[in-house]
Amino acid sequence: MTHVTRADVLTFMRRHSLAVQASVSPAGAPQAAIVGFIVTDDFEVVFDTIDTTRKVVNLRRHARCALVIGGMVNGDERTVQLEGIADEPSGADLERLKEAYFARFPDGRDRQHWPGLTYIRVQPRWLRFSDFNQSPPVIAEFAF
Repeated sequence: MTHVTRADVLTFMRRHSLAVQASVSPAGAPQAAIVGFIVTDDFEVVFDTIDTTRKVVNLRRHARCALVIGGMVNGDERTVQLEGIADEPSGADLERLKEAYFARFPDGRDRQHWPGLTYIRVQPRWLRFSDFNQSPPVIAEFAF
């Protein structure tokens, strides 16, 4: 694959269910966590979490968020780095995202009733796909 399309990147992202999510603490320190996620056709990344977690506290103060997807399978040196703006969707938007999330994580239907559970959506602003399985590597950047 020498030319990478958005469809190629979306397919790659959907092969994964875990991402490293990074945010900035109120004190300006980095914080990272593993999250189970889905990605929509518009590259919105969605995950659920408890509203008392550091990531939620951080994102409510400063909505900028970064994620790394891939790179966790031995022998596969492909990753997506994504930067975007996080929010907590509501109404019809939330229902649409939850249905997509439950299709990937059926146990999410039970989890949605946990006290304090919230859904975070990261709307992308920048994305880099890197494929170091090839020589020379293929690197493609996308702006949103």
